[in-house]
Amino acid sequence: MREKKLSRLTKTGSAALVSSVIGMMTVGVAFANDKLVELQKDEANWVMQGKNYSADHYSSSKQINKKNVSKLAPSWTFSTGVLSGHEGAPLVIGDMMYIHSPFPNNTFAINLKDPGTIVWEHKPKQDPAARAVACCDVVNRGLAYWPGDDKTPAMILKSQLDGHVVALNAETGAVHWQVENGDISVGQTQTQAPFVVKDLVIQGSSGAELGVRGYVTAFDIHTGEMVWRWYATGPDDEIGLAKDFNSANPHYGQKDLGLKTWEDEAWKIGGGTNWGWYAYDPDLEMFYYGSGNPAPWNETMRPGDNKWTMTIWGRDADTGLAKFGYQKTPHDEWDYAGVNVMMLSEQKDKSGKMRKLLTHPDRNGIIYTLDRETGDLVSADKMDDTANWVKKVDLETGLPIRDPEFSTRMGHRSRDICPSAMGFHNQGMDSYDPERQLFYLGLNHLCMDWEPFMLPYRAGQFFVGANVWSYPGPKGDRQRGIGSGQVKAYNAITGEFAWEKMEKFSIWGGTMATAGGLVFYGTLDGFIKARDADNGDLLWKFKLPSGAIGHPMTYTHDGIQYVAINYGVGGWPAVGLVFDLNDPSAGLGAVGAFKELARNTQMGGGLMVFALDGKGPYDDLSVGEYEM
Repeated sequence: MREKKLSRLTKTGSAALVSSVIGMMTVGVAFANDKLVELQKDEANWVMQGKNYSADHYSSSKQINKKNVSKLAPSWTFSTGVLSGHEGAPLVIGDMMYIHSPFPNNTFAINLKDPGTIVWEHKPKQDPAARAVACCDVVNRGLAYWPGDDKTPAMILKSQLDGHVVALNAETGAVHWQVENGDISVGQTQTQAPFVVKDLVIQGSSGAELGVRGYVTAFDIHTGEMVWRWYATGPDDEIGLAKDFNSANPHYGQKDLGLKTWEDEAWKIGGGTNWGWYAYDPDLEMFYYGSGNPAPWNETMRPGDNKWTMTIWGRDADTGLAKFGYQKTPHDEWDYAGVNVMMLSEQKDKSGKMRKLLTHPDRNGIIYTLDRETGDLVSADKMDDTANWVKKVDLETGLPIRDPEFSTRMGHRSRDICPSAMGFHNQGMDSYDPERQLFYLGLNHLCMDWEPFMLPYRAGQFFVGANVWSYPGPKGDRQRGIGSGQVKAYNAITGEFAWEKMEKFSIWGGTMATAGGLVFYGTLDGFIKARDADNGDLLWKFKLPSGAIGHPMTYTHDGIQYVAINYGVGGWPAVGLVFDLNDPSAGLGAVGAFKELARNTQMGGGLMVFALDGKGPYDDLSVGEYEM
């Protein structure tokens, strides 16, 4: 499916699609959505990547707690048989666990009563050319689950690097439908986990570094037919703006800005892809996500604010129409792609008013909190005081007050810009503890030098236009190339940090919080760790076979609480290790930032599962044994 064809579909069908969606709402849809909500509440399940629609990544399980976490030990393991970076986490629904891999995007179903036996597997055949146009390794951020209704069985949803979205029968692994959502010949790939709301499968796109035009698409869960698609750039009728778009905050911008804030037709190759995480509020029937960086990275080549890249979107789930859009980094100069996790909470603001909030740690080094109903900006705090491109965010206008010393321009190497293009936060899935009202952030501590250059656009080829040299931030050890990670506990109402800890390397995968008073996370050098949620003290760690760039998850099965995490170093921070690169500016700046990583871990690929005293299904020696 060519980009030209995708655009034609949108131009001719937007109004009709929206009208048809409204007419499709049924009792069965509401039932299936309610079923997903109920499954999220059961600690036996981990039914979506963010744990629940709020994406708070928080478990109320407390069998594993501060007092006994030191007794955690391996229970069982699973190898995917694939190298490269293993992002995301497995899903658990009842007795079944579903495990994914990076390219070639294999999927495995196993029964937790005997996880050594594969119930079914799906190994797609993909065009190997997809690897060549993947920006930053061939990662995949996980699977999604549909609970089924009276028309369609329960399904596992996956995205493939080659641009396809696939629905698999959750019981058998048979392909129910498969659709093309991107064209690798123009650089459109997919690394994002699908997101299920009502009877829709919502899927973003990747490829801004190749000059694609980003979009979000919804497919009918029953048939795979496209229901709606909206872009990040271009005319309003292709971006999908509701009639009252930004009515609560007209200063954010409203009409025709997807064209007016671009020079000529640069918006057609303008980026704004979304390959990160979604959240959803069933009461408001709105979903939330961030659009990414404009293309190319060289800001000289695209004058203007470049809307609506770098934007927090609040869209109606049924129609996809945008109720609000807040652009965090107008005219981005540093690749601060704003696709990061959106975590929903209900808290009292500083005036004591209870509000529905959205908290988003952005790659640009700012953690934003918005009213998720109106888009009002509640707070915008620096994740670390070393962020220097911005002096502060004006809460009245929503605009960042830039420090011109750290801007970029042709013929100049800007030095010591913090954060680096990799951001103080990237793809990690973080967590929120509603009891402590703290967000637990797994962060990068990275800065960079930046030197832009001119280049032509060629479809299917990299369209970046900047050399980047990254290295640990001021609080790290730049001489030794370590100290590039931080873990922090943040209060979005006060703006204060309850505690913060430095790490040897970036915390790329994010955190998980539990009612046991614990914060779990994996490290690039191959540890899974547990810290005290109240003070950050390290309570437990275990060395994994390879570095971890996925997020931890937990579930309870047959009365035992387990903690699991993918291992398999890769992704953007480990491209030097994966592809054996040595130039510090290679890998879009990652090679220099993580030059010491290969001395601490090597590639692998699999899942490791822990329980207290290593308890698990094989305590019964007869499980899985051969019988005559």
